[in-house]
Amino acid sequence: MKKFLLPLCLLLVITAYGQKPSASGKSPSSVYNPAYQPPAFTDPDRLRKIVAAIPTIEKLYREFATTNHVPGMAFGIVVDGKLIHANGFGYTDVAKQTPVTPRSLFRIASMTKSLTTMAILKLRDAGKLRLDDPVQQYIPAMKQLQYLSNDAPLITIRHLMTHSAGFPEDNPWGDRQLADSDDDLINLIKGGISNSNVPGVAYEYSNLGFAMLGAIISNVSGKPYQQYITETILKPLGMNDTQWEYTKVPAGQLAHGYRWGDNQWKEEPLLHDGSYGAMGGLITSIADFSNYMALHLMAWPPRSDADNGPVKRSSVREMQQPWVFSSLNSQFKYPGGRTCAMVSGYGYGLRWSRDCQGRVYVGHTGGLPGFGSQWWVLPEYGIGVVTYNNLTYTSGSSVNWAVVDTLIALAGLKPRQLPVSPILAQRKAELVQLLPDWPNAERSNIFAENFFPDESVDLRRKEVQALYTKAGRIIRVGELIPENQLRGHFLIEGEKANIDVFFTLTPETPALIQQLDFREVSR
Repeated sequence: MKKFLLPLCLLLVITAYGQKPSASGKSPSSVYNPAYQPPAFTDPDRLRKIVAAIPTIEKLYREFATTNHVPGMAFGIVVDGKLIHANGFGYTDVAKQTPVTPRSLFRIASMTKSLTTMAILKLRDAGKLRLDDPVQQYIPAMKQLQYLSNDAPLITIRHLMTHSAGFPEDNPWGDRQLADSDDDLINLIKGGISNSNVPGVAYEYSNLGFAMLGAIISNVSGKPYQQYITETILKPLGMNDTQWEYTKVPAGQLAHGYRWGDNQWKEEPLLHDGSYGAMGGLITSIADFSNYMALHLMAWPPRSDADNGPVKRSSVREMQQPWVFSSLNSQFKYPGGRTCAMVSGYGYGLRWSRDCQGRVYVGHTGGLPGFGSQWWVLPEYGIGVVTYNNLTYTSGSSVNWAVVDTLIALAGLKPRQLPVSPILAQRKAELVQLLPDWPNAERSNIFAENFFPDESVDLRRKEVQALYTKAGRIIRVGELIPENQLRGHFLIEGEKANIDVFFTLTPETPALIQQLDFREVSR
């Protein structure tokens, strides 16, 4: 066998990748730019407008519950890390007519998955595992797995976290495995697993994969995954009523599950906790889960203040990225009838969607016999909604789409606005001084080395002077609208026409103008 030597640069990358974080959880380099200003909300009446919309939101949830024969429903609205409103309708126990409250405990099914992946990231951040480690390193029975092809890569932890391990979609079957023991899971693996795909080539939802993640958490932490998640995530977040096993829940708080049939509610048997709880076993309330939603919302925006959560903010943001593509719906319709294309992906235990207006939604649905649930957070809007119900597979996804869309419209919500960085403001001011005649532009020291070789100063001068002629007398130069720290645009307003000016800076320090585009805009 030939031996191959890795290039030194690659060796350094691999070595750095293998370094453990410091005890504080920070990366080896914690140098940051003190001039950075994170984006912020600019409407001082934002919260008041949201609160004013709550009666309409309540009506939407009530109508959904009535239309879908839901025995009991709970919901909550989280804004800027706080539960600002929660309520419940109907009953947790139909026979006893126990009313639903925000403290009623529902099984939230697959909404559990992101807590499982969060635990994996917590172990990763502590240097206990790597996301690209083969699963067989932690579950030895996986060494016996038969892959579909000879060139298939080994299944990794990341594959399990993103539903890309090659296992088949298993919702109907997986839901019934909830109470399986640890031995049942290992015996299933030893008996052979049927694959639908080669690992890493397709998204396909797998509850089995998340049961394996639970086993990895148990093996690495040295304690049952339920205990590890409870001790390191739930308790630090104040989720003190949250449980895994329904027999530990006070009878007055436990939501029973139902199925609608023959024009009546039929109670579903509750499933015990087991090895598959990591895919969907958590039992929690709106009051408790809102703390978890707050953790996801407060991971944004990236900033330099204290990072005191049970998991690093950067790791929470990492969970919320679309790691695998799942779908594109060019004809997606919001419940109000508005068509808006929607692209979706899967993060780490989280669904990610972005619509035609650029709104990003992060959350998950949940469904088990007797239960349905759904939550969304919109990181750039600072809002989140969650709903539980105790009717088989009635997730509430459609009503949450309606609620978010209505809330944004009624409250006139806008995403956070990014302040202009000092270097971007400086370059704009220097650029305006050169327009339209470009005097001594090549000696101004504000342009990158590519700038004038890409297009000469003479050509640029002619282009801008022609636009200024069309614009007529210049009335004002508009505010700079940043896209990020190093890119933005502004409007030069003329009597006859406007000129949009776009520019982007280089990665150098200080950053220089590398691209500059002018475009006529009708008044």
